[in-house]
Amino acid sequence: MKKLLVTAVLALGVATGALAEGVTHYVAIHVDQNDPKVMNMALNNVQNVTKYYESKGDTVMVELVAYGPGLMMYVEGKSPVSDRIATMSLELENLSFAACGNTHRKMSAKAGHDIALMDEAVVVPSGVVRLIELQEQGFAYVRP
Repeated sequence: MKKLLVTAVLALGVATGALAEGVTHYVAIHVDQNDPKVMNMALNNVQNVTKYYESKGDTVMVELVAYGPGLMMYVEGKSPVSDRIATMSLELENLSFAACGNTHRKMSAKAGHDIALMDEAVVVPSGVVRLIELQEQGFAYVRP
Protein backbone atom coordinates (compact mmCIF):
# COMPACT_ATOMS: atom_id res chain seq x y z
CA MET A 1 0.00 0.00 0.00
CA LYS A 2 2.78 2.42 0.95
CA LYS A 3 4.60 1.65 -2.31
CA LEU A 4 1.42 2.34 -4.28
CA LEU A 5 0.97 5.69 -2.53
CA VAL A 6 4.59 6.71 -3.23
CA THR A 7 4.16 5.71 -6.90
CA ALA A 8 0.94 7.75 -7.14
CA VAL A 9 2.58 10.81 -5.58
CA LEU A 10 5.58 10.52 -7.93
CA ALA A 11 3.28 10.15 -10.94
CA LEU A 12 1.31 13.21 -9.88
CA GLY A 13 4.54 15.16 -9.44
CA VAL A 14 5.74 14.20 -12.90
CA ALA A 15 2.37 14.97 -14.47
CA THR A 16 2.25 18.44 -12.91
CA GLY A 17 5.93 19.18 -13.46
CA ALA A 18 6.56 19.47 -9.74
CA LEU A 19 9.59 17.17 -9.92
CA ALA A 20 11.07 18.73 -13.04
CA GLU A 21 13.93 21.18 -12.83
CA GLY A 22 13.10 24.78 -13.44
CA VAL A 23 10.27 25.12 -10.94
CA THR A 24 9.37 28.72 -10.16
CA HIS A 25 8.66 29.71 -6.57
CA TYR A 26 6.86 32.89 -5.48
CA VAL A 27 7.59 34.86 -2.30
CA ALA A 28 6.11 38.07 -0.86
CA ILE A 29 8.25 39.80 1.75
CA HIS A 30 6.64 42.36 4.05
CA VAL A 31 8.32 45.39 5.69
CA ASP A 32 6.25 47.65 7.96
CA GLN A 33 8.94 49.04 10.28
CA ASN A 34 11.24 52.02 9.84
CA ASP A 35 14.15 49.99 11.14
CA PRO A 36 17.32 49.55 9.06
CA LYS A 37 17.90 46.13 10.67
CA VAL A 38 14.50 44.88 9.51
CA MET A 39 14.99 46.38 6.04
CA ASN A 40 18.41 44.78 5.70
CA MET A 41 17.05 41.46 6.96
CA ALA A 42 14.33 41.60 4.29
CA LEU A 43 16.94 42.27 1.60
CA ASN A 44 19.11 39.46 3.01
CA ASN A 45 16.06 37.17 2.78
CA VAL A 46 15.71 38.09 -0.91
CA GLN A 47 19.37 37.31 -1.61
CA ASN A 48 19.36 34.07 0.39
CA VAL A 49 16.14 32.74 -1.13
CA THR A 50 17.31 33.62 -4.64
CA LYS A 51 20.71 31.97 -4.11
CA TYR A 52 19.13 28.85 -2.60
CA TYR A 53 16.65 28.26 -5.40
CA GLU A 54 19.20 29.05 -8.11
CA SER A 55 21.50 26.42 -6.57
CA LYS A 56 18.64 23.91 -7.03
CA GLY A 57 18.10 24.88 -10.67
CA ASP A 58 14.85 26.65 -9.79
CA THR A 59 13.85 30.28 -9.97
CA VAL A 60 12.05 32.46 -7.48
CA MET A 61 10.00 35.60 -8.00
CA VAL A 62 10.11 37.95 -5.01
CA GLU A 63 8.02 41.02 -4.32
CA LEU A 64 9.02 43.17 -1.37
CA VAL A 65 5.99 45.08 -0.09
CA ALA A 66 6.50 48.09 2.21
CA TYR A 67 3.80 50.06 4.02
CA GLY A 68 3.34 52.14 7.15
CA PRO A 69 6.65 53.17 8.70
CA GLY A 70 8.34 50.59 6.46
CA LEU A 71 7.71 52.82 3.44
CA MET A 72 10.77 54.82 4.52
CA MET A 73 12.65 51.98 2.87
CA TYR A 74 11.73 53.53 -0.50
CA VAL A 75 11.82 57.27 0.29
CA GLU A 76 14.29 59.00 -2.02
CA GLY A 77 17.22 60.50 -0.11
CA LYS A 78 16.11 59.03 3.23
CA SER A 79 16.13 55.28 2.75
CA PRO A 80 18.86 53.65 4.84
CA VAL A 81 19.05 50.84 2.26
CA SER A 82 18.83 52.82 -0.99
CA ASP A 83 22.23 51.65 -2.24
CA ARG A 84 21.33 48.00 -1.70
CA ILE A 85 17.97 48.43 -3.40
CA ALA A 86 19.58 50.13 -6.40
CA THR A 87 22.22 47.41 -6.72
CA MET A 88 19.85 44.50 -6.14
CA SER A 89 17.30 45.83 -8.64
CA LEU A 90 20.03 45.74 -11.31
CA GLU A 91 21.39 42.33 -10.29
CA LEU A 92 18.14 40.45 -9.60
CA GLU A 93 15.56 40.32 -12.37
CA ASN A 94 13.32 38.27 -10.07
CA LEU A 95 12.83 41.11 -7.59
CA SER A 96 10.20 43.85 -7.51
CA PHE A 97 9.41 46.53 -4.93
CA ALA A 98 5.84 47.55 -4.04
CA ALA A 99 5.09 50.77 -2.12
CA CYS A 100 1.77 51.29 -0.34
CA GLY A 101 -0.22 54.07 -1.99
CA ASN A 102 -2.27 54.68 1.16
CA THR A 103 0.87 55.28 3.23
CA HIS A 104 2.48 57.38 0.49
CA ARG A 105 -0.60 59.58 0.19
CA LYS A 106 -0.77 60.12 3.97
CA MET A 107 2.97 60.86 4.24
CA SER A 108 2.73 63.35 1.36
CA ALA A 109 -0.32 65.08 2.87
CA LYS A 110 1.42 65.38 6.24
CA ALA A 111 4.56 66.80 4.59
CA GLY A 112 2.52 69.23 2.44
CA HIS A 113 4.16 67.98 -0.76
CA ASP A 114 4.60 64.78 -2.75
CA ILE A 115 7.17 62.52 -1.09
CA ALA A 116 9.56 61.24 -3.76
CA LEU A 117 10.06 57.51 -3.82
CA MET A 118 12.96 55.63 -5.34
CA ASP A 119 12.55 54.77 -9.01
CA GLU A 120 12.65 51.05 -8.17
CA ALA A 121 9.43 51.25 -6.12
CA VAL A 122 6.07 50.81 -7.82
CA VAL A 123 3.14 52.35 -5.97
CA VAL A 124 0.23 49.97 -5.39
CA PRO A 125 -3.12 51.14 -4.00
CA SER A 126 -2.66 49.36 -0.65
CA GLY A 127 0.27 47.41 0.76
CA VAL A 128 -1.95 45.15 2.85
CA VAL A 129 -4.24 44.45 -0.09
CA ARG A 130 -1.20 43.74 -2.27
CA LEU A 131 0.00 41.14 0.24
CA ILE A 132 -3.46 39.54 0.23
CA GLU A 133 -3.49 39.46 -3.58
CA LEU A 134 -0.04 37.88 -3.73
CA GLN A 135 -1.00 35.21 -1.21
CA GLU A 136 -4.18 34.48 -3.15
CA GLN A 137 -1.94 33.98 -6.22
CA GLY A 138 0.07 31.38 -4.31
CA PHE A 139 2.97 33.51 -3.05
CA ALA A 140 4.57 32.38 0.20
CA TYR A 141 4.53 35.10 2.85
CA VAL A 142 7.64 36.17 4.79
CA ARG A 143 7.89 38.85 7.44
CA PRO A 144 11.44 39.41 8.67
